[in-house]
Amino acid sequence: MNTNSNVYTVIYTTIVVVVVAAVLALVSQSLKSRQEANEKADTVSQMLTAAGFGTKAEFGKMGNAAVLDKYASVLGEAFTINPSGEKVADLPSGKVFSPKELKALNYIIKDTEKALEAELPVFVFNNGCTVVPIYGAGLWGPVWGYLSFDGAGTVTGAYFDHESETAGLGARIKDDPSFQAEFRGEKPVWDAPEESHIFEIVKGGSPKAADGSEVLEDGRIDAITGATMTSNGLSDAINVWLRAYKAYFSAKAAVSACSIQEESCCCSGCEKSCCATCPCEKCCTSDDCKVSCGPECCSEQCGCCGEDCCKPNEVEE
Repeated sequence: MNTNSNVYTVIYTTIVVVVVAAVLALVSQSLKSRQEANEKADTVSQMLTAAGFGTKAEFGKMGNAAVLDKYASVLGEAFTINPSGEKVADLPSGKVFSPKELKALNYIIKDTEKALEAELPVFVFNNGCTVVPIYGAGLWGPVWGYLSFDGAGTVTGAYFDHESETAGLGARIKDDPSFQAEFRGEKPVWDAPEESHIFEIVKGGSPKAADGSEVLEDGRIDAITGATMTSNGLSDAINVWLRAYKAYFSAKAAVSACSIQEESCCCSGCEKSCCATCPCEKCCTSDDCKVSCGPECCSEQCGCCGEDCCKPNEVEE
């Protein structure tokens, strides 16, 4: 064959392209499992950071296996819920959601026709923190992360990541621990009307108290200076996802508030009123000091007269 002909050039180029493509595909396939393991460990470390078990830097030094072992040891339960706040199903052991999966779920959440079909992941850790993901669009690409809440629906921690935000500006959502720390102690406005934000990242953040300190629990934090678009994108993402979780966290906050009331009335003495489902199973009234459990609570917790007073009221015939 004439090596100077066009036919030879086309055939030679085609063979080279096919061989290179095959080699790249082989390498990609061989590295796929390692890439997935790295991505899973990174996702887990983000959740653990948000839940307050350490810092992202600390988890980065541990290695994938150690991070996953830590996650397994501190995770209480993981499940999905629907937008009504009802549990749908338990998640398979070790299941986490990659940014790609969060992107797909984000489309469902924002689709008014499909939103009611969304199955939202919830991760409950043994330190009492409940962690949920968020996903949205920054200035140059997607942003995502995790927020951690206590039983009353107050933020206890946060961690965010991005694909291509500007270094030193929008990238601070990931790189600046002080920005993430601003979320701690804030409480989203879970009962906000549909047209209002549940949580906002805005210039100036929360209003200041008389002593100059920031007012917490108003669902607002200060935006990043020079990164308005990234801040707005992250704010929108948080608001969209928290609205999807609104029913779930509103119910948890109500239960938590009742539990606090119950513990106060049931465990501190014979108060006038007490919830029927006292978490410590002690329920007294100031009228007769009767309780709904055994004699030990009556004497130790209510200061009553002993075993007889712990029996339910009986009507004498």
